[in-house]
Amino acid sequence: MRIALYQPEIAGNVGAILRLAACFSVPVDIIMPTGFAFSDSRLKRAAMDYGAAADVARHANFEAFDALRRSEGRRLILMSSHAAQRLPDVAFRPDDVLMMGSESAGVPDTVRDMADIRVRIPMAPGFRSLNIAVSTGIAVAEALRQTGKFPQ
Repeated sequence: MRIALYQPEIAGNVGAILRLAACFSVPVDIIMPTGFAFSDSRLKRAAMDYGAAADVARHANFEAFDALRRSEGRRLILMSSHAAQRLPDVAFRPDDVLMMGSESAGVPDTVRDMADIRVRIPMAPGFRSLNIAVSTGIAVAEALRQTGKFPQ
């Protein structure tokens, strides 16, 4: 299981996701560019001392990330508030990549169309989205639960 962040814009969100990734032993792919300097103090503050324990790979662009993902035979699972398929209805695999789009724009249509599965987290009527770090935590927890890959 991997987390992929497509051109994230908010350092605090990435820091929180790196902390989550370290705690659950899930590697993170960051697809550049980011909307902040990677040395940003907000990133470090949100990740706290867990950031150094996170397994992070940075990719120059989506094409570089996608070439590696395909060479490893991994499915791309795009988390999107616009997707039709609900999170509880997806059958995850241990080698899936859970991709989160940028906070303000998600992913471009070309990236969306390359996803093997597009998934949304069901919410109460009248709400449109969750914070990206919260969404990542919910999606990763469900995927790890299904695949029996929670750390011991």
